[in-house]
Amino acid sequence: MERARQLVGDMLIYCFVVVLVTGGYLAWFHVPSDAAVVYDGSYAPLRGTPMSESYASALEISFEVRGGLLSRQLHHTSAVLLGVGTVIWVALGHLRYVPALLGLGLVLLTGLAGYGSVDDVLSGTVFGSVPTPLWYGLHLVAALAMAATLVVSAVREGARRPRTPGFVALGVVLTAVVFLWR
Repeated sequence: MERARQLVGDMLIYCFVVVLVTGGYLAWFHVPSDAAVVYDGSYAPLRGTPMSESYASALEISFEVRGGLLSRQLHHTSAVLLGVGTVIWVALGHLRYVPALLGLGLVLLTGLAGYGSVDDVLSGTVFGSVPTPLWYGLHLVAALAMAATLVVSAVREGARRPRTPGFVALGVVLTAVVFLWR
């Protein structure tokens, strides 16, 4: 069971790398602002609609930035896999590892903050009253804490049971299979 947990942990790191790369790309174009703007982008059904600058930038990324929609989809898919994988990782550890429980909490917090930073799903809820720049900052801090948790746990598990090249290859292949599964 320890080896399976180590494999899932490695797969989480690979998913996190995809989240990090796509998130970095999206950050170049995203505007984390609550300022009200009138949408005038290429998505015709929303032209003339007042919205936050953050949501307008998400629409611009999706419809006008080359590779933007693909990056958003990869980022979301990887984040969902990271969340599901973390639940499996915690279950394989029988809830006895503090880094796993911390990782689970951080994945949930990062996901919530990610939705809040785009001003997408949380608008109109109690969470919608939190300023978008605060959500954006929380998203970044929680993601960095998640990275640290995954790396520390991987190093500790690797010290107990060293990884072989075949084990690493298995983790990469399984991550690709799970990621591309439809």
